[in-house]
Amino acid sequence: MSGTSGSVAAATPDDEYEILCDDAGSFLRRYSTEDGATVVTDTTLDGATPYVPTGTVVRCDAEQAPAPNPQIDSTIQRQTGAGNITIPAGARSVTLVVYAGSPTVAIGGGTAVTVAAGTSLTWGVDRGGDAGESLQDAFVFTGVAGSDFLVTSTREI
Repeated sequence: MSGTSGSVAAATPDDEYEILCDDAGSFLRRYSTEDGATVVTDTTLDGATPYVPTGTVVRCDAEQAPAPNPQIDSTIQRQTGAGNITIPAGARSVTLVVYAGSPTVAIGGGTAVTVAAGTSLTWGVDRGGDAGESLQDAFVFTGVAGSDFLVTSTREI
């Protein structure tokens, strides 16, 4: 190309990507320009699996109001001697501290397990809110003569 001041290349598709949100969560939208027309393709975040948005589509950015922090209810119960403490399913955290004796714990209706004095056990989840986590099982702590233990729990209200 002697005597020219530039070169020309064949047109190629131009792709732009954006992560958007709908009622079901996040997805990837690809905007392509081919032969002068814009083509919109929605996929899951892997970029390959086709996706059909559900409900209202919005930008997933700081302009959206943050999810509110859930309120947490806390309990603390001490059992000395024979007796039961039950923590219903749905708690965010449950902690047992055994000071004396050999109480038992049964989780979700399962077989009770003896816990020795000096033991501390905790079960918990870290993500709350509307789509959050909770412990799916109830906990039943049973004291016998000579038992002394403490049970604490938290749950969203």
